[in-house]
Amino acid sequence: MTLYYEIESLLQEIGIGQMNSTAYDTAWIARLSKLGEPLGFRALDWLREHQLPDGSWGTEFPACRHDRLVCTLAATIALSEHGDPNDAERLERAKTALETTIPRISDEVLIETVGYELIVPTLFDEAESLGIVLRNSYSDLEQINRKRVAKLNALPGSMINRFVTLAHSAEMAGSDGRRLLDTERLQEANGSVGYSPAATAYFALHVQPEDPAALSYLRSFPNSDGGSPDVFPIDIFEVGWTLWNLSLLDSLNDDLLDLCQPHLDFLEAAWLSGPGVGFGRGYTPKDGDDSSVVYDVLTHFGRNVAVDPILKYELDDHFQCFALEANPSVSANIHVLGALRRAGYSLSHPAVQKIVTFLQSTQYWFDKWHISPYYSTSHAVVASAGYVDDLLFDAIGWILSTQNSDGSWGYFMPTAEETAYCLQALTIWNRTGHPVAPEVLQRGSEWLLEHANAPYPPLWIGKCLYCPPLVVRSTILGALALVAEELGVAVW
Repeated sequence: MTLYYEIESLLQEIGIGQMNSTAYDTAWIARLSKLGEPLGFRALDWLREHQLPDGSWGTEFPACRHDRLVCTLAATIALSEHGDPNDAERLERAKTALETTIPRISDEVLIETVGYELIVPTLFDEAESLGIVLRNSYSDLEQINRKRVAKLNALPGSMINRFVTLAHSAEMAGSDGRRLLDTERLQEANGSVGYSPAATAYFALHVQPEDPAALSYLRSFPNSDGGSPDVFPIDIFEVGWTLWNLSLLDSLNDDLLDLCQPHLDFLEAAWLSGPGVGFGRGYTPKDGDDSSVVYDVLTHFGRNVAVDPILKYELDDHFQCFALEANPSVSANIHVLGALRRAGYSLSHPAVQKIVTFLQSTQYWFDKWHISPYYSTSHAVVASAGYVDDLLFDAIGWILSTQNSDGSWGYFMPTAEETAYCLQALTIWNRTGHPVAPEVLQRGSEWLLEHANAPYPPLWIGKCLYCPPLVVRSTILGALALVAEELGVAVW
């Protein structure tokens, strides 16, 4: 099948937002078995089928300890509460895995899953009450709890509702902490709490038992394996990132442009209905990251929208992704830079210089939303090449020096997704007058073509690691088409 037909198929498939099933959220749904809910029993079976060889749950490759900890605690709690004697050996292996994982968590300094400081203290309380683990086995737990308290103290009105991102981690309130929840203003229109399966399952279990709207939301997932995605829906994220990857191409033929139009209509309607966009249509909190990518996409494809919503995310020394975030996102600032460039801001504009200074002060372009530095580094090249070239020479040198002998790239292991990011960066760099040896692009493209098909490893960071397969697919197809254009190979 040619690239044309692959991209045509992709544009016909994107929409609601696909994501692999994750152990953390599936474990929360498994607890609904206490209510006799069939979803809960299917989720328990999923957990039994997806325990890793070492006894833990989470992503097998790459092995991220923060991911393994929250997934294993949540799964072990769910199975322990269910109380099936047939799970006894499974639970013993999980306890052994926790004893191995917990002492090594602090070694993983550059990666932390979403809501970690909120969720982990609650999970440890529950796990300790079930005899799974002791709180004092985690030496950093008190420090984490202090971060939790500080974040809760910063809440407007000291309550969690759908207007703040903490609703996405509402399960952190636990069975005794519901006083933190503004129950009347907690659910979204689709019945979810924060578009989070875990938070919604918690709500249906502890806050409004068997709430019909919450259960209807949990039954709506496209996943057919009994598991749950980490976030749902992610329609704006899936559509926005897919079109962003395709926007890097010099040209799309008329048929493909026609297929883009309904997706652009969808993004434009979301943009005009509020102050920017969030990752899902209807999700109450908006963010600077999705807003910047969507603005870039809409204006690239000729839609006339104002840049003003993005400027609302500006702080003293960087642009924030969400209000009350504990640490800034590198990739969000990179995407803001790309949006401001698209809006015609000069390099000397104070907002542009603010982002440049922020990126220069960041030693490594690791990001809070993605486990691989190739993601943020590649997007920095796309946003800055021909605009802030001085920011990129070291980054380009690093990308070139880390290509594997077979043509691939990967921070933990070679992956199609990371190889695609590097090919995007190097091709854009080449197009802006900085020659890249054709054989570098050729070898990378040949490897990528051989490894282009799913499944893809989960490299994206939510409350655990996850993979949005169609977003990754768009990165791969876009990179292959981009290199083909650059090497003079017919694409369409």
